[in-house]
Amino acid sequence: MSLFSFSGQRPTSLGLKQNKLTPCPDTPNCVCSQDPDPGHQIEPLAFDSSPKEAFEQLKSILADMGNAEIIDETRNYIYAEFTSSLLGFVDDVEFYLDKRAKVIQVRSASRLGKSDLGANQSRVNSIRKKLKA
Repeated sequence: MSLFSFSGQRPTSLGLKQNKLTPCPDTPNCVCSQDPDPGHQIEPLAFDSSPKEAFEQLKSILADMGNAEIIDETRNYIYAEFTSSLLGFVDDVEFYLDKRAKVIQVRSASRLGKSDLGANQSRVNSIRKKLKA
């Protein structure tokens, strides 16, 4: 539970469109493995297990993080909200299990403000390390 709440409005533009996550806005507070802009690109999440096992492991990682709440989930897509502990800022994070490419595509974006001080990139890299462990 956060001390304050700067959650903003839940975006309506999220979700998969032709197996693609929404590109990042022009602000630097977003990373996306499918974004064509080099300033927003991040590597997708690789895995060594079966796709189903990797997605189950991802859900377990999210549950263990403590500040993530899964809002929407299908067999190949997860939308989660991450809430910062002090100020209650919310980041929208999406995962797409891309079985053809054998990776999990990811998009992590802050709802409010312009800078995230690298929080979204750090979060994705933290999840990446846990997924490989």
